[in-house]
Amino acid sequence: MTLTTVQNNIALSELDAWGTVADLGSEILEGEVKAFGKMTFGAPTDPVSSAYFGTTQGKFRMVYPFNEQAVVVTGEVVLTDESTGQSTRYKAGDSWFVTKGTPVLWEIVSESFVKHYFAVV
Repeated sequence: MTLTTVQNNIALSELDAWGTVADLGSEILEGEVKAFGKMTFGAPTDPVSSAYFGTTQGKFRMVYPFNEQAVVVTGEVVLTDESTGQSTRYKAGDSWFVTKGTPVLWEIVSESFVKHYFAVV
């Protein structure tokens, strides 16, 4: 068994470069939006996984490929559920749950953003 502490104030430099969010299936609307991550459990293709995921500032759209619970550890983001139009601003310590198939507009309002997520396909 393993107990993993989710760290606060993680910098993008502490994560691995994952290309851009477009390389991960998102549509970039503003900025380059580079993606970074570090797995804490499983692998991205596993049915259950967790990881730190971060980006540089910008705006992008994605349809969630899994169910996810996430907590912001660095920065601020505005997420808009495009199916309802509801927007919410999240900062360090805030969390959300989103279901697979939900179209979400991401606006990274800080210079960088990092969350820790738990995903179930």
